[in-house]
Amino acid sequence: MVNMHGRERRVLFLCTGNSARSIMAECILNRRGRGAFSAGSHPRGEVHPMTLRILQEWGYDTRNLRSKSWDEFARPDSPPLDFIITVCDRAAGEVCPLWPGRPVTAHWSIPDPAAFDGLKAARYRCFGRIYIELESRIELFAGLENKTLR
Repeated sequence: MVNMHGRERRVLFLCTGNSARSIMAECILNRRGRGAFSAGSHPRGEVHPMTLRILQEWGYDTRNLRSKSWDEFARPDSPPLDFIITVCDRAAGEVCPLWPGRPVTAHWSIPDPAAFDGLKAARYRCFGRIYIELESRIELFAGLENKTLR
């Protein structure tokens, strides 16, 4: 996604733990270009192993993925952001930092696959469904015209 100044739009996907949904969203959008990031208000410190498995099976390089704090993107010297998209209800209800660049904010209520309790095969299917849902939403989001995103 390119903004009206010709640079890639910077999108930050937020979740509480930054171990599953926001990481998947970052990867999905970055496959279309660059400029997607993810973070958490209370990062778990590691990417969920099932997230890594799903992403690897979809052909993503997961070596540099990490769970990180949203503070990394709220510093005065952080690059300006165009969009902040929360993907969990808990993060959407938290008081967020002041983001550089006056970004547009949105909320996508996506269930947390890491909270799903069940057998390993059922958890895998849950993570897969969440990946597909995020991919569909990001496809629609990325297809929006610049004039509708101002």
